[in-house]
Amino acid sequence: MSEPLIQVGILLRQQKIDFLLSTGYKLHGKEMQPGDYSVEVANGKILFNGETFDELIFEAGDIHQNAFGLMNVIIGVQFHWERKENQQFLGSLKFIVENNSISAINIVALEDYLTSVISSEMSATSSEELLKAHAVISRSWLLAQIQKSQTLESSVIGYRTSFETPTEIFRWYDRENHERFDVCADDHCQRYQGITRQSTDLVKKVIRETRGEVLHYNGTICDARFSKCCGGIMETFENVWEPVPHPYLQARPDNTEDSLLPDLTIEENAEEWIRTSPPAFCNTQDVIVLRQVLNDYDRETADFYRWKTTYTQKEFSSIIRERSGIDFGEIIALQALERGASGRIIRLKIIGTERVMTIGKELEIRRILSKSHLYSSAFVVDTEDEDDMGIPQKFIFTGAGWGHGVGLCQIGAAIMAKKGQGYLKILTHYFPQSETVKNY
Repeated sequence: MSEPLIQVGILLRQQKIDFLLSTGYKLHGKEMQPGDYSVEVANGKILFNGETFDELIFEAGDIHQNAFGLMNVIIGVQFHWERKENQQFLGSLKFIVENNSISAINIVALEDYLTSVISSEMSATSSEELLKAHAVISRSWLLAQIQKSQTLESSVIGYRTSFETPTEIFRWYDRENHERFDVCADDHCQRYQGITRQSTDLVKKVIRETRGEVLHYNGTICDARFSKCCGGIMETFENVWEPVPHPYLQARPDNTEDSLLPDLTIEENAEEWIRTSPPAFCNTQDVIVLRQVLNDYDRETADFYRWKTTYTQKEFSSIIRERSGIDFGEIIALQALERGASGRIIRLKIIGTERVMTIGKELEIRRILSKSHLYSSAFVVDTEDEDDMGIPQKFIFTGAGWGHGVGLCQIGAAIMAKKGQGYLKILTHYFPQSETVKNY
């Protein structure tokens, strides 16, 4: 197998997109000079230079050298640090029409894509062994998603990511928005910000030395997931996404102790775990390591391992109504009906004065209970200041971890690397029963 080209959705569903050709490109065989350009929607087509098209591809003569820029790219979509950036990318630029809007897609060589991912997901100044581990899992995840898309396209059974009844909303977020490209460029997939984030010679060395290297389980490329901070115990794949167990994505403590794993599916155990701070690789305040691993906007969040968030009744009920589209009235209580192996809530009952509903899975819970996203769904809630009707006026969340907690824990892996563990040891810790092989 040779190195594949992949299609990455960068700027999605816009009415107008401004872009810059930093080098010469070809459009329908015609030379396009470097300069500033724009496309916009016109009667369901792409309007460019006075002509309309169903699709536009600005082809790079050299996929590894030609570069273009996109203006006002949204990063951190719906997260607390969401913002816009002007970004530059290697490779070709494709515009398509989606629902009477335009999306910009980058056609890029896989290893060039990974060079950016490693510098976007983390700081390019991270340790070599951590960067190597992340290169392998990012490559594995991407190729696994492409294979999954091909399988779904040929399947006669429809792929569902949500189940709704009058009393329950059960939803997970995975492949449902990416039918016309391989992956998106934001946290929904993997952060990819082109050559905007400064890379380093070390990152290039890491990509070169791990070229084509992926994780395999039973002859298949692993769907290798990762998050910022697992909170002390890794979550299982099936508790976050579709109910398909992966033996290499199961619950494990984020440490080298041989102690028994507490059963955090039991509410009392989960509450004790979340309210305390057990030892783990990711339980760290090592400023030097955090500075190496986290980009500037990630460091806007100070607490990773354990965190607190407080809402007033008015604020909380308003957020839930806005994010869910459901008027629960005043919120009386939240009840964890089901927890995963890491203590993350899978099914949560929201009890309001006007409505009672159960929601899940992990990301849907985080999305509905916050203006952006809660750091994780591993939390317990205390209430205070009940009014005359017994309705609380304050909600205090105490939580564990940042992200879904499945697979590699980035902060934990950074500490492992600092302690002298090589990237293969890191991969074995976070993806047991897997092996590393060369795919091309």
